[in-house]
Amino acid sequence: MHIWHGISNCMSRTDASDSAKNPFLTVLGERARMMRSRRGMTRKVLAQEAGISERHLANLESGTGNASVLLLRQLAQALNCSMAELVGQDGIASPELVLIRQLLRGRDETTLKRVRVALADLLGTIQADPSRTGRIALIGLRGAGKSTLGRMLADDLGIPFVELNRLIERAAGCDVQEIHSLYGASAYRRYEQRALEETIATYPKAVIATGGGIVSETSTLEMLLAHCFTVWLRAAPDEHMRRVVAQGDLRPMAGNLEAMGDLKRILAGREGFYAKADMAFDTDGKALADAYLELRASILQRIPEQNHGR
Repeated sequence: MHIWHGISNCMSRTDASDSAKNPFLTVLGERARMMRSRRGMTRKVLAQEAGISERHLANLESGTGNASVLLLRQLAQALNCSMAELVGQDGIASPELVLIRQLLRGRDETTLKRVRVALADLLGTIQADPSRTGRIALIGLRGAGKSTLGRMLADDLGIPFVELNRLIERAAGCDVQEIHSLYGASAYRRYEQRALEETIATYPKAVIATGGGIVSETSTLEMLLAHCFTVWLRAAPDEHMRRVVAQGDLRPMAGNLEAMGDLKRILAGREGFYAKADMAFDTDGKALADAYLELRASILQRIPEQNHGR
């Protein structure tokens, strides 16, 4: 408590205009907004779940965050460690973990992926799944065509079609929107992970339509990549919006005059995680029948013949 009291006192001596212009606070705000967008959460919902005021969150995202963050950054720099190490909940990191983090700093995405796969193999956290390519999981934003194209593909291959949101609603006893409003986004993610676990355990072959934010939870994403052949269905933001509204779903527009901007931020926040899929398929500007035939051909070229269904 004494430390935080001292930081609070220091804040009063920090010039507000200097804090507002600080590049670090600007980047911090952008990262917070990007992470919120990745999870598809409104500022109001995140503020409620975090137990902070919406105004405080808005200030943080706009780059005028609490000046105490700058003091923590200065401490981390003086100690030659990251802020995560300084404020983490796991206690003082072991020497080996510190050395591993140092090895990973500044590495490119390709190298980090190789390290992650090698580490998972070394630790045995991801077991080889002989049924992986028998399960075709479609990922992407709402309006990408996951349900429509997924159902067509499952019917054609003669294998079950599983829509994770329907399993989630059955388990929760209410629809997805009610889960979010009653229990919060974290509860929805827990239901989602259990639904995926159940699907993997039940079906050696299936086409699975996932929720748009399934990539937001790293443990769920790892499970998906380890046990399913994943396909990212891509489309431009305006195409996503047009399709969702055409289906009669006005949620993207309801009470939100910046819906398109929000959608673009969500896509930007998730794009790198969607890109972890085994393949990507663009549905922009394609008639449904054409998109389906191209998608089917692309998938069947990539998976072993014995897993084609019938």
